[in-house]
Amino acid sequence: DVQLVESGGGSVQTGGSLRLSCAASGMGYGVYCLGWFRQAPGKERKAVASIYRGGGSTYYAPFVKDRFTISLDNPKNTVYLQLNSLKPEDTATYYCGAGFVLPGTCVGGSFLPAWWGDGTQVTVS
Repeated sequence: DVQLVESGGGSVQTGGSLRLSCAASGMGYGVYCLGWFRQAPGKERKAVASIYRGGGSTYYAPFVKDRFTISLDNPKNTVYLQLNSLKPEDTATYYCGAGFVLPGTCVGGSFLPAWWGDGTQVTVS
């Protein structure tokens, strides 16, 4: 079974930083897509960033570009999201998602995961 376990959320002040981690298991060592999404209370879940485990191509939503960085530790099957220059509007539950999709879908802004983690809360005040 595929499992995604997020960690690293917390509460920070405006301008602060956090590093989220998502450990993926059950997907093997092939090529697939890993992504981060976020959902604020009362709002729809939105894509934040994604990375293709097969070449390292990435996608960033316009609202986080140059502030957040997605990276992948292949041997550990762990994807990270470095959040810098955090703003109150970044407050949300952040979810990790994974799926076997083509590279273009992974980094084209339309990635819809087949599997989801339970989420980790990020609060910026």
